[in-house]
Amino acid sequence: MTTAQLKTIGIIGGLSPESTAQYYIGLNHKVAALTNGAHTAKILLSSVDFELFVTLKNKGDWQTQGDLLVAEAVRLEQAGADFIILATNTMHKMADQIEGAISIPFLHLADATAQRIAQDGIGRIGLLGTRYTMELDFYKDRLRDKGIESLVPDGGGRQIIQDIIYDELVKSVVSAQSRQASREIIAALVKKGAQGIILGCTELTMLIEQSDSAVPLYDTTRIHVEQAARFSLEN
Repeated sequence: MTTAQLKTIGIIGGLSPESTAQYYIGLNHKVAALTNGAHTAKILLSSVDFELFVTLKNKGDWQTQGDLLVAEAVRLEQAGADFIILATNTMHKMADQIEGAISIPFLHLADATAQRIAQDGIGRIGLLGTRYTMELDFYKDRLRDKGIESLVPDGGGRQIIQDIIYDELVKSVVSAQSRQASREIIAALVKKGAQGIILGCTELTMLIEQSDSAVPLYDTTRIHVEQAARFSLEN
């Protein structure tokens, strides 16, 4: 395989910079591993203003967020991307809007995650992420399509995870107190019947490790990166 044969990956990033960095590094490492070190990933990156999207979320303005993401996806396609990935869990709420605006494939993070969980024979999963991911149906519906039931923390637990993400992790702050709180929330989900836990926010991988959970963790970033890297190598 030559570099020219690699598909170009279009990444919509910046939501947050920490998550985008994980995608960029992960894709390059995975492509290198799959090609025995012969190649790294061909990437076009469009990075948006994270604070603008936080403000729009707080206003409940999903339409404008979708319009902005569509513009980035179209720009990446016009620049030569062969397919698009969105380097964030929460904004997959706008996936249908993005898919409808482009003529190249869009690889959906939740679909890749659901497929991996289904392959492991798990039917009940704990879902951690932003409160939007935990409370809205856009993510749970994708899991349900694969026969997977989602369990989320109680209201207090959801707020704790939300605060950890937005007040700490997106600012690269990782604290022992927050890690302990996350362990307790995971334990409560396991007690409710969760057979595994989805780390449904890219930044959560900065805080939570397998040793923090009695059941398997599903790192959506790693799963999505692997899917995209393999797709970039397909003829």
